[in-house]
Amino acid sequence: MIYREYSKFLVERFGEKVYKLPVKLDLTCPNRDGTCGVGGCIFCGEEGGSFENNEGSVLEQLSKDKSLIKKRYKAEKYIAYFQNFTNTYLDFEKFKDNINQCMLDDIVGISISTRPDCLEDKYLDFLSEVNESRMITLEVGLQTVNYHTLKKINRGHGLAEFIDASIRAHKRGLRICAHVILNLPWDNKDDVIETARILNALEIEEVKLHALYVVDDTKLATMYKNNEIDIISLEEYKERVILFLQHLNKDVVVQRVIGRAPEENSLFCNWNTSWWKIRDEIVAEMEEKNLYQGQFNERID
Repeated sequence: MIYREYSKFLVERFGEKVYKLPVKLDLTCPNRDGTCGVGGCIFCGEEGGSFENNEGSVLEQLSKDKSLIKKRYKAEKYIAYFQNFTNTYLDFEKFKDNINQCMLDDIVGISISTRPDCLEDKYLDFLSEVNESRMITLEVGLQTVNYHTLKKINRGHGLAEFIDASIRAHKRGLRICAHVILNLPWDNKDDVIETARILNALEIEEVKLHALYVVDDTKLATMYKNNEIDIISLEEYKERVILFLQHLNKDVVVQRVIGRAPEENSLFCNWNTSWWKIRDEIVAEMEEKNLYQGQFNERID
């Protein structure tokens, strides 16, 4: 095993291939509306991390996407994925209604994009009840454990909030998928290793890796145009992914090693290379050099 793939984990858990259905809602984040900052993360555009064109209620979006995927792939099981902005940063009753609309027989899991500083106990308590019949996964934006970098990208929280949220979520039996960007301009390979080690220590169940992209009309775009930041090469990004995986515990599920990024309105996007090609090159290099996830965490008793 090069790394523990998400698709294979889902088959192991549910006995067949499971498909994610993206849900896009009219939301915001506390670092956008003035609660802990304004403007949002310096890399985040107006779509809030979602590139889908979904409209309508949660149920309407699920039904539309489900019909398309079922027809194309003969799919039978799905995960509802609340994808954009901070889905726990809204009225509690509205949040519960959004989740309850997912309680369909063929929805076996619910994934919820959020922030570590927006996970109040009452939300976690409610999700723990839902978790008895559906696999709940909190997709929590961490990006890096370097709290100096977190401040530079205007996250509005530090590492401590992620640690706290992880502990409280795990007490309730909820899964966490940490979102991590491995090529932030202020991070180096030591930060890559430390991020993997902290995720291990917190027993995080899943991780989703992104490569930083530059969307026009963002603060990051201004910095990019003014040559205030340097973006590492594709070769170094692949090195960082491999290094991260080698230090990541072998049981952690890897949702992806590079993200699908928007090419429209982007000043920089995945080194002008298809995400799947980068993924395949990472896998090929690891196979050739006999490298694998958890390689540096093996213990000899």
